[in-house]
Amino acid sequence: MSITLKDLSERYRVCDGKKFQLKEFEADDTWKFKSKEHAETLLEHSLDKLAELQGRLYAQNEWALLLVFQAMDAAGKDGTIKHVMSGVNPQGCEVFSFKAPSAEELDHDFLWRSSKNLPERGRIGIFNRSYYEETLIVRVHKEFLEKQKLPEKLVTKNIWKERFEDISAFEKYLDHNGIIVRKFFLNVSKAEQKDRFLKRLDEPKKNWKFSSADIRERQCWPQYMEAYEDTICHTASKHAPWHIVPADHKWFARLVVASVIVDTLESLKLTFPEVAPGVRKEFAAARAALNNEK
Repeated sequence: MSITLKDLSERYRVCDGKKFQLKEFEADDTWKFKSKEHAETLLEHSLDKLAELQGRLYAQNEWALLLVFQAMDAAGKDGTIKHVMSGVNPQGCEVFSFKAPSAEELDHDFLWRSSKNLPERGRIGIFNRSYYEETLIVRVHKEFLEKQKLPEKLVTKNIWKERFEDISAFEKYLDHNGIIVRKFFLNVSKAEQKDRFLKRLDEPKKNWKFSSADIRERQCWPQYMEAYEDTICHTASKHAPWHIVPADHKWFARLVVASVIVDTLESLKLTFPEVAPGVRKEFAAARAALNNEK
C-alpha cells in the first residue's frame, strides 16, 4: 500500500477533541513503507518542497506559521525540529525553547512570554515547548502553580478549564490575524523512552542529555498522559489542530511533521509578489544602464 504526504498529514490530525482518546493513536504507519530508505526519500522530497514554500511565504509577507512542539522527555523534539527545518532559510525561521519561567515571566500572565515571541508575517516560528506547559507540567506539579502568585480566589477547581478556554481564544485570535497554528505531540511510548534514557547513560557523547529529573518525571507518566489527553480534548480545533505523531521511530516522526508543514503551506496558495507595471519600467531602465556600462 502506497502512502502520500497528504495521507500522513491527515492521518494523525485532531480537529475536534470531543471524542479524542490518546490510545487510538498508539499505532503508526511504518509498515506501509517498502523500507526506511523509501521513507527517507519521501522525506527529502518533502524538505525540498518545504524550502520552496518557505521562500514564497517569506516573499509574500502576509501569513505567518507557528509550529508548537510538545512531548515527554526523549521523544525527539530537538532532532525533529533540526532535521525538518534543515533546508529552510534561517532568515525566515526562528526557534524558541521555553524552559522554566524566569522571575520576570512569573510576574506576567501565562501567555506573555509566548505572545512576545510570535512569528512576524512571512516567517515560521517554532515553539519547543510552549504555553501548553501551563496545562501539562504545571498541572502535574501543583507547586509550579503556586509560584505564579495568582490571587488565591482565582485558583479554583476550574482553573484548567479556564486555561483551556484562554488558550483556545488566543489561538483563534492568532488565526484571525493571519498566524496559522499547527501543534504536534510527539507520542513516544514509555518503553522507547526507557531505551533512549539508557542510551544517554551508556553512550558518553549522549551523557550531557541526561538529567536525574528525567527519571522523576517518568514516575509521573500516568498523570502526564491524562493531562495530555485532556489538553488535546479541549484545545483541538479546525484552525489550530493537534497532530499526534508516533515518535518511536525518529525517521517516521520527522516525515509526519514535514508532511503537515508542507500540507499547511500548500493550502495557503502562496505566490511570489507580482511586479507592478510602473516598477517594470524601472527594471527596463536599470537593465539598460547595466548593459551600457563600460
